[in-house]
Amino acid sequence: MTRFLICGLGSIGRRHLRNLRALGQEDIVLLRSGKATLPDDELAGLPVEREIGAALKRWEPQAVVVATLTALHLEAAIPAARAGCHLLLEKPVSHDLHGIDELREAVAVSGSRVLVGFQFRFHPGLQGVKLLLEQGAIGRPTGVRAHWGEYLPGWHPWEDYRLSYSARAELGGGVVLTLCHPLDYLRWLLGKPLGLFAQTAHLTDLELVVEDTAEISLTFPGGLPASLHLDFVQRPPEHTLKIIGTQGTILWDGLEGSVRVYSTRTLEWQAMPPPADFERNSLFLDEMRHFLRVIDGQAAPACTLEDGVEALQLALACKESSAARRVVELDR
Repeated sequence: MTRFLICGLGSIGRRHLRNLRALGQEDIVLLRSGKATLPDDELAGLPVEREIGAALKRWEPQAVVVATLTALHLEAAIPAARAGCHLLLEKPVSHDLHGIDELREAVAVSGSRVLVGFQFRFHPGLQGVKLLLEQGAIGRPTGVRAHWGEYLPGWHPWEDYRLSYSARAELGGGVVLTLCHPLDYLRWLLGKPLGLFAQTAHLTDLELVVEDTAEISLTFPGGLPASLHLDFVQRPPEHTLKIIGTQGTILWDGLEGSVRVYSTRTLEWQAMPPPADFERNSLFLDEMRHFLRVIDGQAAPACTLEDGVEALQLALACKESSAARRVVELDR
């Protein structure tokens, strides 16, 4: 039995708690500020700490789930890594690059293993897309369009969206950092981008001090152009990916979980539905199953610390590009 420390008990921290319990893990300690807006019923009986150093010293956990506010991730991750704990570190890794080298050093010295929480890597549809691309099912990709629009006030109806981390720059909010999943899975599917140009803005009536809309153009290896739209306003929500190739087209619907592929050889669409029991929590549950295997040394992290850092660098490059109104070239 592994002892877990969960840092942060907002909605994602509580999801991880429920999934750990569903997987038979009961040796769990909580590190929390006490400021969560959710009821505490499901937390009853679990030991609680307020400070990371005290929690690590008193309980000596083998694994730490970092689910605090984005801007506070490294405050928990660095001491936990120094203590040799394995980390499930929520995305994005942080809100800037300060402290990243310190975390890298701590991980290298202690040997702790880090899984970054980009749960869409565990989506059966996107895994199917990756396999189709590797098999050359649509020939050579020639164009890519990713889209994620979702109404921010509807995410957590129990709290004032204006006070959420997504709405506050100092906590790591804004649509680019908050909805950075496509920046990770586009890298995962297509390789490291060579450059990007982004336009970000606050265009809605939402009471925010961060950008709520982003339009991003990326160039991938081979000159492959891709575009990504993000927003905090769209109703109904949409989370889709289209990849056009020389011999067909792939369509993924993230809300339905389905994939459709058109082949110029058959002149037909083939549907690839998700597993019958698939639902949103399946991503997080599979992620946690994988983390347990990472802890036991049975698997390498599917999304490494460096993967997480590169996704953060892409998000920050989007902000830089928008502010400077220029293309940002990326390290190859």
